[in-house]
Amino acid sequence: MTKTEPRRCTWVGVGNPLMLEYHDREWGVPVHDDRQHFEFLVLEAAQAGLSWSIVLAKREGYRRAFADFDPARVARYTPRRIQRLVEDPTIVRNRMKIEAAVRNARAFLAVQQEFGSFDAYCWRFVNGRPRVNRWKTPKQVPATSPESDAFSKDLKSRGFSFVGSTIVYAHMQAVGMVNDHVVGCFRRDEVARLARTARRGQGAIP
Repeated sequence: MTKTEPRRCTWVGVGNPLMLEYHDREWGVPVHDDRQHFEFLVLEAAQAGLSWSIVLAKREGYRRAFADFDPARVARYTPRRIQRLVEDPTIVRNRMKIEAAVRNARAFLAVQQEFGSFDAYCWRFVNGRPRVNRWKTPKQVPATSPESDAFSKDLKSRGFSFVGSTIVYAHMQAVGMVNDHVVGCFRRDEVARLARTARRGQGAIP
């Protein structure tokens, strides 16, 4: 008997194992680890103008190139190190995006110092609770929101770059600040339950 595939958000190509894994295990799950936040900031910026599948295929390359997404180490990258990354075929070789990742690491550290963690800072933009939407079709899912507009504006004021509202909204979706799994997707309710469990955990969401 052939196993019936669960219903998923239609942006997931069933022929792409990386996209399937990402959708089924990560997308929309609330993140409260600063290193994961930094990872998604780097990857979402790298995606600008490209498809997410391209970036996912290079994720391991990014982990190696960006010190397993340790912002303290990335913040110390020199122009010579940046040049080596521009020549690294395992990542997106865009100098502006690579230089932005290094600048953003420095800004990330400043946010940690001010707020205790980047996690405590970013979840304020949704009042500490994931926004659970009820979109029925992918066309209803917005590219930005008032929250991403505010988040983006504040990040820019703190020296971050490649953090326009569209990129920031994608980040919010990725780290579970927004649950944009469409109604009928098997992950929508699962992710919502994970968010409720996180809120009951000590210190999970500010």
